Amino acid sequence: QVQLVESGGGLVQPGGSLRLSCAASGSIFSFNYMGWYRQVSGKERELVARISSGGSTKYGDSVKGRFTISGDNAKNTVYLQMNSLNAEDTAVYYCYANLRALSPTGWGIYDYWGQGTQVTVSS
Repeated sequence: QVQLVESGGGLVQPGGSLRLSCAASGSIFSFNYMGWYRQVSGKERELVARISSGGSTKYGDSVKGRFTISGDNAKNTVYLQMNSLNAEDTAVYYCYANLRALSPTGWGIYDYWGQGTQVTVSS
């Protein structure tokens, strides 16, 4: 079974920073993409940032210039450095991974989601 373990959420003041981490473990051959989405209650889940195994990145418009995603292929881990946080960044952040992994039906490419970590920006 593949698991995504998230860490780093919490409460931060406006203008502050947080760093999220997400590590994928289990029967993994490689990752194609890993990244972060976020969701506010009552709204659709939106892309925050993602990174490919080749290092190419994509960011949501609202976080460009403030957030930076990086990855460690050897550890199947991604990091999200979040700077200049504001109240609109308050959400549950979900780690996402598109992996080549082993499932009960065999090796294949699958999508996985973490359980989510709360980020609250408030004074």
